[in-house]
Amino acid sequence: MPSPELLLIAFLYSALGAIYLLVIPAALYFYLNKRWYVASSIERTLMYGLVFLFFPGLLLLAPFVNLRPARRTI
Repeated sequence: MPSPELLLIAFLYSALGAIYLLVIPAALYFYLNKRWYVASSIERTLMYGLVFLFFPGLLLLAPFVNLRPARRTI
């Protein structure tokens, strides 16, 4: 049986990995989808920085996300 400290460290690494790879990229996709066409230049620079920082998680979630604009009615 592993020691309790080892289990705690494994749990913390797993939680931080899940946050980095799933939670923050999902929130970032939602934010980008809402603000992409109305963002200022400073906000857009921040968006590009966040995409660079969380790229592995965004790549992991990319097959499940649809960022196409809504269909226009004529």
